Amino acid sequence: MDESEGGPVAEDVRRRIVAMLDAGTLRPGDRLGSEREMAEQFAVSRATLRSALVPLSRAGILERRSGRAGGTFIKTVLVERNVAELSGLPNRLKQGGHSTTRSRVLSTALRGATAIEAQRLGVEPGTELVVVQRLRYADGFPLSVDCAHFPADRVPDLLEQPLGGSLYEILAVRYDLRPVTSVESIEVVSANPREAAWLEIPTRTPLLAMTRVASDADGRPFEYSEDLFRADRVRLVAKTSAVAGRETLGTDGRVELTVTA
Repeated sequence: MDESEGGPVAEDVRRRIVAMLDAGTLRPGDRLGSEREMAEQFAVSRATLRSALVPLSRAGILERRSGRAGGTFIKTVLVERNVAELSGLPNRLKQGGHSTTRSRVLSTALRGATAIEAQRLGVEPGTELVVVQRLRYADGFPLSVDCAHFPADRVPDLLEQPLGGSLYEILAVRYDLRPVTSVESIEVVSANPREAAWLEIPTRTPLLAMTRVASDADGRPFEYSEDLFRADRVRLVAKTSAVAGRETLGTDGRVELTVTA
């Protein structure tokens, strides 16, 4: 396949394919037509079509199969995630029908809280935190890099627990910590070389960056998380009301939309 990503016409074709995925017109396992058929469908040259498909193949949305029954196939499944949801990712993936989920621990640490981490968790700077960074998979493909911070005095032996499954299950069963409220902030960032290697995407690919503060029934924060999701594999869903949704101007000059989920 031609490695050029093409220009605006190729980008338009890419967006149309992604829109067909979102609408359910194309589904995982579907075979796209031949190059000639697809070029006719999108009214572009075969060279432009090949350029349009390159980033989708790199992102894991399409795959090429050889042989008599080969061709270009839809490979990926988008993960739907409710904004500020209170369940863990493994539960969300299971509810969404994803066949396999797993986590790989990238690093763990016991260290003092930075000023930002302390502010988010309502503790003093330098307070000892447990930090767990993991690479999360869905259906065998890397989905996100999650970095969770917990006050060490609330999860005293967390690093001795099996960290490959749901941290929320461990928090609930062992420490009686359950998220009752959650506040998330979401923005788009570009993958640096290390993040790109973990997520198996090109450097500078757009990612959804989410920061989350989860609090218990007493309103005490017990988790501050910084998560990076592959934007090609995650769809955010927000449920709002005319009363709950509002726009404000953030301290950095960006417009913030507050929703209730």
